[in-house]
Amino acid sequence: MGFTEDITKLSEQVRKRADQVIGEESTKMALIVPFLSVLGYDVYDPSEVMPEYVADFAIKKAGQFEKVDYALAINNNIVMLVEAKARGQKAEAHDGQLSRYFNGLLTTKVAIVTNGVEYRFFTDLHDKNVMDKEPFFTFNILEYDTKDIDNLKFFHRDNFEVTAITNHAEEMVYVKGMTQLLGNLLRSPSEEFVRFLVTELGTVAPSYEIKGRITGKIIDKFKPIVKKSIQGSLVELMTRSLTPVIDQPVEPPIDIDNGEVDIQPDPQESKVVTTAEEIEAFEKIKAITQTSTSYNYQLQYKDTVSYFGINLVGKSTWWFLRLYLSSQKKSFVTRLSVDEVKSLASNFEVQQVTASLGDVASKVIISSVSDLDKLTSLILRCYEAEAAKHQTLTPDVIRMEKSA
Repeated sequence: MGFTEDITKLSEQVRKRADQVIGEESTKMALIVPFLSVLGYDVYDPSEVMPEYVADFAIKKAGQFEKVDYALAINNNIVMLVEAKARGQKAEAHDGQLSRYFNGLLTTKVAIVTNGVEYRFFTDLHDKNVMDKEPFFTFNILEYDTKDIDNLKFFHRDNFEVTAITNHAEEMVYVKGMTQLLGNLLRSPSEEFVRFLVTELGTVAPSYEIKGRITGKIIDKFKPIVKKSIQGSLVELMTRSLTPVIDQPVEPPIDIDNGEVDIQPDPQESKVVTTAEEIEAFEKIKAITQTSTSYNYQLQYKDTVSYFGINLVGKSTWWFLRLYLSSQKKSFVTRLSVDEVKSLASNFEVQQVTASLGDVASKVIISSVSDLDKLTSLILRCYEAEAAKHQTLTPDVIRMEKSA
């Protein structure tokens, strides 16, 4: 099943179980642990999902060290913290314990407070390494839409990237605020907004230009006109949205860094150390792809906290393999179907990946990097399948351009 189907199945289970779940411990086992499992974390591996986690800097209260309900780790780096509440309680952090852990664990960029039904996601948008007071994303397992699923995918183990999550969280917060601002302006245009529109009328056509000073009397005259214009414009946009005309490319969002022009790379991403094992794997894969008679793309790698990705010509979205070599159970993810991968890796364990990584995906379990030598046909097929998606020139032309 895909990620969406897994969430749908879990939602149905939660709906059936919720009324029978009483207390925090029951909430953890019946509702929260299955959710973490759907997010791709091995709930049976204590090095990946750490219950009742106590940090070195934990302080004592009433004779006991403070702890968080769950710490989630990827490659031995704690990336998310989870504070559990009993089903029926509000998903709110009350005593500051979660924020103290978040602030103290520099590798942690996401904190979750949940009652097993509602999941509230926090990060550090306002002050670096200081947990925000308000969540940037809230997910309700019983009430969600397609956009919520798309947002939730960022936190799946196979997709987890600190920089991507931070940028996405920032965008969500500003889009929410801008939507509220625009909604208020459209429902009740302010004097400044009306003045701006009247001033700009002349840019549409010279005949629309309002001569002279824009007085309060002119503003009052144009307020009802602006309201009618807004209504007409919204109706037109809604009508156009039902036709292909509105289906135009959207400009990529502009990174906003609290007024700073120079955007620095995320410290967590810069701390990622590429291992000798990962370099060895990259060299093996590069050698295999060079045997292709159809394509001659240059390969590059992207090393993140959660995976080591291999992509074409430095485009991270053009990846064809993602390797997981730091965990005890080594593996790599492909963009091929399970059936096709099984036919090319008959002596290896093959699993379907539950997270949506853009299209079909499957995972191959390996014991070491040397296993890649036994999977040359599969690796070559993965490379050529991805290359075919982006092929705009003939192979001969590409080779000529590469050699030029």
